[in-house]
Amino acid sequence: MSKRILTIDDSKTIRDMLMLTLVEAGFDVIQAVDGQDGLDVLAKETSEVDVIITDINMPRMDGYEVIRNLRKDPAYKSKPILVLTTESDGDKKNLARDAGATGWMVKPFDPDRLVATVRKVAP
Repeated sequence: MSKRILTIDDSKTIRDMLMLTLVEAGFDVIQAVDGQDGLDVLAKETSEVDVIITDINMPRMDGYEVIRNLRKDPAYKSKPILVLTTESDGDKKNLARDAGATGWMVKPFDPDRLVATVRKVAP
C-alpha cells in the first residue's frame, strides 16, 4: 500500500510539481490550497495521511500555525511534517522546528531529494 502525502501550498504550480513528483514515485497525494484548507482536508479524511508537506507563507493560515495546530492533535502529534518554502533564513527554520516541523526544504526543490526525504521520514 502506498504512503499517503498531503501537500499544502497556495501555489498551483508548486502543488502540480509536487503531485507529479510524488505520484511518479509511487505515493498517493492529496492537496490543500492553504493552511486552513489543509486542516479542513485532514478533518474530512477517512484514510490515514503518512506525511504532510507544507509551505510557510500562505493566506488565511501560515505553515507555522498549521504545524502548531497539528501537533496539538494526538493523531498528528508524531506525524512527519516537512516544510517546503522559499525561505532559507535560520530564524524561520528555528520557528518551524520549535513549532514541531520534522524537516525543512527550500524551493525550488530537487525531485530526487524530495522523494528521498519523504521516504526517509515516512513511517
